[in-house]
Formats: sequence, C-alpha cells, structure tokens
Amino acid sequence: MDMFFNSTNSGLVELICGCMFSGKTEEMIKLIKRAQFAKKKIQIFKPYLDNRYKIDFIVSHSNLKLPCHVVEDSSEIRSQILKQTEVVAIDEVQFFDEGIVGLIQELANKGLHVICAGLDTDWRGEPFHPIPLIMATADIIRKQYAVCTVCGSPAVRSQRTVPSKENILVGSGEIYQARCRMHFNPNEVKVQKINTDMEV
Repeated sequence: MDMFFNSTNSGLVELICGCMFSGKTEEMIKLIKRAQFAKKKIQIFKPYLDNRYKIDFIVSHSNLKLPCHVVEDSSEIRSQILKQTEVVAIDEVQFFDEGIVGLIQELANKGLHVICAGLDTDWRGEPFHPIPLIMATADIIRKQYAVCTVCGSPAVRSQRTVPSKENILVGSGEIYQARCRMHFNPNEVKVQKINTDMEV
C-alpha cells in the first residue's frame, strides 16, 4: 500500500521493519520526501544510541541522509513535538523504551502521520521489542528484505559476526551480515571463536 495523505487529518501509524541492510532507513527517507513534496510539516527523530554515521542525521547504508533531532527516550520526543507538526518520523525505533508505543498511538490519535523504522528481530532471531507492539497497532506495515550474503536469497535475519552476547551492539557491515533463514545461525560466532582458539 502506498503512503497517502488526506484532507481530514486522520492519524496514521506506518511501520517499516526488517533485518539489517534491508533498506528501512532508505524507505523512510523516500516517504519523508513524499511528505515534503506534499508540503507537510515534518519532524524526524532518532536515538542517541545510533552513532554509526552523522549524529544529527538519519543515514541509510546507501548514504542517503536527512537532518534529525537526536533524543534519549520517548519522553524527549513528546516534549519536542511542535503544534504545527503533521508528520513524525522515528528511525531505529527498536532502541527506544516501551513508552514509545503509547507515544506513537497518542500522536496518531491526535491526527499525526507517524512513520517508524526499525529491526523486527535481534541478533538471536527473536522479536526485537518494542517493534512487535508497534506492529500490532500500526495501520500500515512495510516489511523490507535484504540479500543473504551466503546464497543471495531474500534475507530476513541479522547475523552477528563478532563474538559478543550483548543484546544491543550498534554497528554496520563490520559487525553484521544479512542472512536468509537457512543460513542464519546465532551460534556461528561462538563456533568460529572456538576453532580459532584451537588453531592457536
């Protein structure tokens, strides 16, 4: 379904989700540019935790970028929403506290169009909260797919390639690969590390 704007200002929640390298931020930027063309008043937010590229921009892996507000949590987004704002875009939404779910609904109920983008599963292949809660209450869901680095099939998982069990490890191609279901293995790094130690 294509994004739409209407004259009644009815609220809308649009979620873009998928694995690493699936073009989530690129899709968000495309939707924001459409909103700009429609002369909508837009505010863009991302969490401080996303420090991979320019700190005050949302940036896609293909280097598309737009300036944004960088915030600590959902309450800081709430405090920065302007009265004239019509569209709110939130990138890397999986890094926010669960208060983001209520805020998104609150904004939509006030008539705003809320566009969110984030990882739907973590490095273990498990649901990345609070994305499932946003997904359940979204009006439009855009599932993105990457390309498996092993076989070239559609990728749906983010394969961590460094030996860390931290639930949140921010990074890009130096830490993660896109994988299909068949070639995704959250225990792969552990096996590689053991083999390396044995060789030494």
